[in-house]
Parts: sequence; C-alpha cells; structure tokens
Amino acid sequence: MTGREIFGTTLAGETVERVTLSGGGLTARIITFGAAIQDLRLVGHDAPLVLGFERFEDYEQHSPYFGASPGRCANRIARGHFAIDGKDYQLELNERGVTHLHGGSTGTGRMNWTIVEMGHDHVTMEVVDPDGRAGYPGNCTIRAIYTLKDEGLLSVIYESRTDRATPVNVCQHAYFNLDGRSDILGHDLMIAADRYLPVDRDLIPTGEVRPVAGTAFDFREMAPIARQIDGSQVPYDHNFCLSRARGPKHSVALARSINSGVTMEVRTTEPGVQFYAGVYLDVPVPGLEGRVYGPFAGFCLETQVWPDAINHADFPKAVLRPGEVLRQETDYVFSKS
Repeated sequence: MTGREIFGTTLAGETVERVTLSGGGLTARIITFGAAIQDLRLVGHDAPLVLGFERFEDYEQHSPYFGASPGRCANRIARGHFAIDGKDYQLELNERGVTHLHGGSTGTGRMNWTIVEMGHDHVTMEVVDPDGRAGYPGNCTIRAIYTLKDEGLLSVIYESRTDRATPVNVCQHAYFNLDGRSDILGHDLMIAADRYLPVDRDLIPTGEVRPVAGTAFDFREMAPIARQIDGSQVPYDHNFCLSRARGPKHSVALARSINSGVTMEVRTTEPGVQFYAGVYLDVPVPGLEGRVYGPFAGFCLETQVWPDAINHADFPKAVLRPGEVLRQETDYVFSKS
C-alpha cells in the first residue's frame, strides 16, 4: 500500500498522518509526529527492521524517540547551558533535571510536522521550532526529506535554517534490529572511528577524545556488539568521532545480523555517530507485531555533531547562523545474503 492516511490524534488535538513509501526493495512508513520512521521492511525479510508501535497513542506516551527526528539540538547539552557571541542561554533540563536531551520535552522529535510534498518513494516534512521554546534563541525551520532509492537505500536529509544564531543538530533516531529477535546481541558492527568520547555519570562527554585501540570501543573491524566488562554487557551510549568537521558523504558503519544475513551500511556527511545499544529500553506496551522491547531490543547509529559540542571549542561546529543552511545527509543501505 502506498499513500497518505490518518494515523492518530495528539493529546493537543492535532491530526497525525502516515505515509507509506516503496522503492528499491524497501517499504517505509513515516508519521508526521516527530517525522518518525514508524516501520521499515526489506523484501525477502519478514521482520521489521526498526522498533516502532502499531498505535499512535503509544508514541506520545511511551516512545524513547523510536524513529524520530529529535532537535533542535539532538543528544545532550551539559547543564542545558551554553553561550553564543558572549550571551548566555539556559535550556530546559528535561533529563533527570540535570541535562538537556534531544531538544527538550517538546522538541522536534515530539512535534507534529507538516507534509510539504510526497510521491510513491519520497516525502518531505517540515516543522518550525519557535523562538524561546525550551530556551532556544530564534525561529528554526527544519525539513526532513526521506527517499527510497535503488538497491535498498533509505536516504535521510535534514535541512535547517534560523533567524538567530542557535545550536542546531538533527539526527535520525531509529532503533534497528536486523533479525527480529528479542535483542541485538547477535549482531556484528563496524564503525570507522579511531576515537570516541568518554562520558561522565550523566552521559556528558568529559572533553577527552580517547583512542579506541585496546578498548571495548574498538569497532574499526567487524566485531560482536556482545562484549562484556566485569561480567556485564558494555552499556554503549557513546559518540564515535568520525572527523572534526562535516564533509562529503562517505561510508562510516556496517552492521549485520549473523542470524538473518541482513546487513545495513551507513553513509553520512556528519562528523560523529552515537552508538546506543538500547541498554535502557524497557517499553511497557507491545511494539510492532506485538513485540516486547526490553534491554538491547534495538540499536541506534545516530549520525550527528558530537554531543555537547556547543560547550567545547575543539569539537565540530554546532552553531547555525542566519543566512546559512545546515544540510545533514545520511544513507542507510540494506541487503540480505
């Protein structure tokens, strides 16, 4: 089925729409709430490739950003504080009252976007994040462009514009599971990064850029996600440093299930990728096809600017200014052997 339909209604009374796209051996369902990937399927593979919900109500009440497009600034900002051009700003502290996460409690990952244009294999959605929301300066307009292309390729492009200098960083927050099993510990992963960012107890980067060599964070060659330290699975929720600046789109990661033979390649323009292994997942309602989403049910590869970059002069640029267009591009390429 392709087309456009009503998927639900928000608590504020907004109509949430869903579009179904087909092309390149993929079928994707995208909803306007959070510009989220609700479902993604690959020809020849029965199980969904992402975590999601059948009912809209569960997105508003229980979703840990399943498939969403969080912003205005995705990931964490320490103490929700930053300065631009000598002016201090304080953002909402929506994570345990300590940090600012994914644009705040009403960020773009929880806004209802508008469909601008669509076809059988693509859709463009737009949202305006208003001046002052959660403490952000300026009105920021963001477009999400999803396109299915040949050979199992899902293209995700975010374009952002602002009327005042502000931190902007949008990412695609899909939780992937390439075999449909209850956890992703049977997956292997490669990330083309020789450094990563250690974090403190609040998951804020310490400022150190540490080599992955000799650590459980070395994924420069294909390796199992299932790795233990002191008898426990490594709770991956860290940024892997791909580069110091945004650049031409290139291949940065490869994931595969040894059980299903499904492989996903990630190509991006972004300088970092946050690998989250889903350690904190504990969803109290059923997911797609009635699936139970507990710890490690899915993993994220969030391509983006490094977390808390606004507070580190030596991290990649995190500020968007009037007259500039921030274009963030990522391809997810699926195949089955």
